Amino acid sequence: MIPTTLTDEQEAEAQRLMLQIQEESREDILALARLLVSKRESEIFGETEFQARDVVHRVAAKAFTIHLREKKNGYRGSSVVCGHCQQAAEFQGYRKKAPLSLVGDVCCRRAYYYCHRCGAGSFPWDEAVGLTPKSLTPATEQVTSMAGVACNSFGEAADHVLRTMAGLRLCESTVQRTAEEAGKRFGQLLAAGKTLDFPQPWDWHRDAKGRTCAYVSIDATGVRQQAKDGGPAEGRMPYVAMVYNPIPELADDSPYRPSPKATMQARYLAGLYDLDELGLELRKQAGQVGMDRAEQWLGLTDGGNGLENFIRTNFPRDVVLILDFWHASEYLLELAKLIHPDDEAARQRLHKQWCHIMKHEGGQAIIANLEQFSLPLRKPTVRGKLAETLNYFRNNLHRMDYPTYLANGWLIGSGAVESACKTVVGQRLKLAGMRWREDGTDAICHLRALFKSEPRQWQAFWQRSIN
Repeated sequence: MIPTTLTDEQEAEAQRLMLQIQEESREDILALARLLVSKRESEIFGETEFQARDVVHRVAAKAFTIHLREKKNGYRGSSVVCGHCQQAAEFQGYRKKAPLSLVGDVCCRRAYYYCHRCGAGSFPWDEAVGLTPKSLTPATEQVTSMAGVACNSFGEAADHVLRTMAGLRLCESTVQRTAEEAGKRFGQLLAAGKTLDFPQPWDWHRDAKGRTCAYVSIDATGVRQQAKDGGPAEGRMPYVAMVYNPIPELADDSPYRPSPKATMQARYLAGLYDLDELGLELRKQAGQVGMDRAEQWLGLTDGGNGLENFIRTNFPRDVVLILDFWHASEYLLELAKLIHPDDEAARQRLHKQWCHIMKHEGGQAIIANLEQFSLPLRKPTVRGKLAETLNYFRNNLHRMDYPTYLANGWLIGSGAVESACKTVVGQRLKLAGMRWREDGTDAICHLRALFKSEPRQWQAFWQRSIN
């Protein structure tokens, strides 16, 4: 927002700056006028808009250049404390710089300090204004990082999206390094126990009994890797975790049914975490959105190794653990396929029957049904699959009281976190032919999770609003 109130000194400076900008931009403004009057009615928009944008950007870049021309730009006196050896680094004069902003290159000079003791040089202005190692301004870094994580590839971001939407001309490697450095910085921030923005408690939705409910979920998804020399490497499994406020499945006449305009709220975390580290960071995110204010906590996961214990350990306050219904139903489908390998209709009928029992009568009922099921003789594969399914259901029986969950209006499927695995990780890191290094995998997972979370989180990161 442009300030409307200035001190007398600032207003006088602004008036002088305006006159300088007018004087030095006269040719650009004339070029814009000539461009517009040269176009026929059918040409006034379209390509002309891009050409006009380029001119306006040149004027804005000149405005920055003129403004910085008379500034000290990082001068801190005859010496500063060296960041490497803590001794005095002496002022050596000014050095030229042309950082790339959203409106183009901004030419300026900034103070340079050199430490004769350790040989380290520094530019205080570069750090103060937030320039990247590639001399991108903060706004350019943000736009470049957003394009890098939102597009299907870094090349697409560089060659098409940034050029068309922002007039930025960057190479693919610059987009990649910029996005990965931003993701790395966000990951380091989380690892240091920091959060973004001020706490923003959610208005938790209510279940069929009027209790406010908060959900947590976690899953993992595979990402293909490549070695340093470009050769094959074993894939990695980033975790995707979330705390969320979904729309409850309530009857149409329920007094607790949310507004039709209500949408799910979610905070995501993703990366090559160990579970202890992920649990600590997810608890901090839960605290930010006021999870403690919710009366009922619910943990939804599939049967993946360690996932149930992750929820129980990190969210122990009377949390209700729910086994993903659709994951359980896949066991039944695989068994039905073995029983009726050549009869699709019979297979579907059997699977539908079993799912109905499990959903409306619960885990104990489906276990009893399977225990009494008459299997074909001389089919050890079928018997083996039945034994595997029964073992899985018995181990998760305490999480399969689906009739009660449904009666309360609780979700019984982990579709939210499975969707997050696709939208946060899969749609950017798992496209055809993609191979990643571990550092890039972790960094882009972090940045994608931030990008897909609430918009305020993305804005707070770039505004350096850190707790």
